[in-house]
Amino acid sequence: MLTGGNVNDCTRFDAVMTAIRIHRNGAGRPRTRPDHVIADKGYSSRAIRSYLRRRGIGHTIPERSDQQAGRARRGRRGGRPPTFNPAIYKHRNVVERCFNRLKQCRAVATRYDKTATSYQATVTIAALLQWL
Repeated sequence: MLTGGNVNDCTRFDAVMTAIRIHRNGAGRPRTRPDHVIADKGYSSRAIRSYLRRRGIGHTIPERSDQQAGRARRGRRGGRPPTFNPAIYKHRNVVERCFNRLKQCRAVATRYDKTATSYQATVTIAALLQWL
């Protein structure tokens, strides 16, 4: 999913989740629901957590400090903190390392391309060169 640089990632969460297609080894249509989502604090919102809960998707998303403070300020009415597993969260670095390696390509990091199509092609070429 390609968006502008000034667009928050959490606003495009629904579009990314609907675009997911996990191919099966055998016959059958691809899965559209991942087993687990690991995200950073930018995705810590009540709407995203309820979306994942409704679809039965496990998630590991750390809570932002302002949300923790707001819950503490409300006391017992603030509710229970969301579950967070640090051992699972450590696996998120694989994606961050991938982004880092893609941004080693200067054309990807600074986005010289004018159109979204050509930029996606540049990212695809950089990913292929990384894979090879």
